[in-house]
Amino acid sequence: MTSTLTPVLTDIWDADQSWKLSTYTDRGGYAALDKALGMAPDAIVTAVKDSGLRGRGGAGFPTGMKWSFIPQDNPNPKYLVVNADESEPGTCKDIPLMMANPHVLVEGVIISSFAIRANKAFIYIRGEVLHVIRRVQAAVEEAYAAGHLGKDIHGSGYDLDVVVHAGAGAYICGEETALLEGLEGRRGQPRLRPPFPAVAGLYASPTVINNVESIASVPSIIEHGAEWFASMGTEKSKGYGIFSLSGHVTRPGQYEAPLGITLRELIDLAGGMREGHVLKFWTPGGSSTPLLTDEHLDVPLGFEEVVAAGSMLGTRALQLFDETTCVVRAVLRWTEFYKHESCGKCTPCREGTWWLVQMLTRLEQGVGEESDLDLLLDQCDNIFGRSFCALADGAVSPIQSSIKYFRDEYLQHLAEGGCPFDPMKSTLFADELEMA
Repeated sequence: MTSTLTPVLTDIWDADQSWKLSTYTDRGGYAALDKALGMAPDAIVTAVKDSGLRGRGGAGFPTGMKWSFIPQDNPNPKYLVVNADESEPGTCKDIPLMMANPHVLVEGVIISSFAIRANKAFIYIRGEVLHVIRRVQAAVEEAYAAGHLGKDIHGSGYDLDVVVHAGAGAYICGEETALLEGLEGRRGQPRLRPPFPAVAGLYASPTVINNVESIASVPSIIEHGAEWFASMGTEKSKGYGIFSLSGHVTRPGQYEAPLGITLRELIDLAGGMREGHVLKFWTPGGSSTPLLTDEHLDVPLGFEEVVAAGSMLGTRALQLFDETTCVVRAVLRWTEFYKHESCGKCTPCREGTWWLVQMLTRLEQGVGEESDLDLLLDQCDNIFGRSFCALADGAVSPIQSSIKYFRDEYLQHLAEGGCPFDPMKSTLFADELEMA
């Protein structure tokens, strides 16, 4: 496994007007589409399977296998839905990808739709990011004008229409069945499964739902071959991915590298932690994944490896926090987000996240006793795995892991009757206060 950067999706980002069709085609764009249209749809599915591409939206489910679940004997239309509702705190890879290189997504949509024999595809984009919606809409219009979309694409006889849909702004719509509800004009709430979307998804028809980065990776697999893609990464986590570094790092941003790279290597590429400070804790896949510490700097960032370390790779949203950060306050802020974004459909999430916020608020203020930590963990146990979707699981993960690694810090809040990281009384901020 190489530790160097592997720009594929990000290779065009530094080009002048990288989002334009002319720029994309000058770099070889839509050549993979011609190759794909000369293949049998099943051969494309096999290539994606052989590449080892796993879902880049968090779950890591094999993409080609998901495509193969579509029942081709079903008389209903087949649909492809791209999940671009990027709302996870800390996750920021799909939005810059769609801004800088929307045509790689459009090309991926066409190839993927052809592979599953869909004639209609939807790109569901988070409603708040209007600039992204306009950028992708413009790319789709360019693709129609160039004959990459519409009727008889490239003379192949294949027809495809693509709709760019603006979501209503709810975090819950990142859950695939809630997204389908939103597309159908209803309130975004998770569906009870089965039936699964592959059998009865959008408009009760067979549907594939994939993340932006998953679909955008397909053209390179078709162009260079499954073996090329599989040559990067680890044994079970193949290929490249965009790692989003944010927080207390010298050069935050997007770093495209093979899966299996370590956080230590990524921090080095990003210029290290901010000067004079050290890493305290971090998230490997956004705020819904269990926290890790500086003990995990050398864990390979692959799906199985991160699970073995006690967390999840998720969306590779690496939020880095140094020693000046109060872990209790950070976890409280995340929990407040999940409480606010709960759709309210199921009791464990609706009521449970409210109680979690109450408990964490008291602890952050230094009110309570040590037994409250066990009560908080008991609340987490009664929430985890008992809701319609994974939102509630994501809400409890940072709480459980923070108590596991930083129990003493919670007790310090109780001992001092408040947050020891308060800038007005903490020596950690003495230099900043003196400068002010």
